[in-house]
Amino acid sequence: MTDKIDNIENIESTETKEPVKASVSPLEGEGLRGDGTAKWYVVHTYSGYENKVKTSIDRMVEYRGMQDLIQEVVIPTEERIEIKDGVKKVKTRKLFPGYVVIKMVVNNETWYLVRNTEGVTGFVGHGSDPIPLTKEEIVRMGIEKLRIDLDIEVGDTIRIIGGVFEGQLGIVEAINPEKQIVKVRISMFGRDTPAEIEFSQVSKLR
Repeated sequence: MTDKIDNIENIESTETKEPVKASVSPLEGEGLRGDGTAKWYVVHTYSGYENKVKTSIDRMVEYRGMQDLIQEVVIPTEERIEIKDGVKKVKTRKLFPGYVVIKMVVNNETWYLVRNTEGVTGFVGHGSDPIPLTKEEIVRMGIEKLRIDLDIEVGDTIRIIGGVFEGQLGIVEAINPEKQIVKVRISMFGRDTPAEIEFSQVSKLR
């Protein structure tokens, strides 16, 4: 599956001053969506409407008593420390402007509720079918701290898919499942460099 995080970072947010409220209606003969389990999905919004979309969905979920179907709405953020004139300030910024992440059970009812929320332009996926995030993507986006079962062994060659060594190949020297860290040997500038990489930043070569 194409990495949805890369897609998010490469797609420009839709700009508009006065977004028109979506009006998506069920299609005749349309089948049920989803498999009945809650997963994380990415929703594309108008630029600057992330907070409004989250508030609207949270309000509708509470009003309709759908907490078991739409369980959590998240706007991924990170805190950065800025020092200006000797004064330290902590600022919060959106990691993916124009996107909201929702943990939900996808069926026709929840799909239409989210899709018809003012400011929402659609789910990230193929057409009208949302594609759930993988465990690795969930961890990399900082949404949940999930335990990853990495299918690698000492001596395997892996590709690093995140962090300062992104794109490099490495040889696995040690694996720490408890800390979710793998120790690798990377060849850089003609010499071997040891590094500790998080499970979420590692992909096994096939």
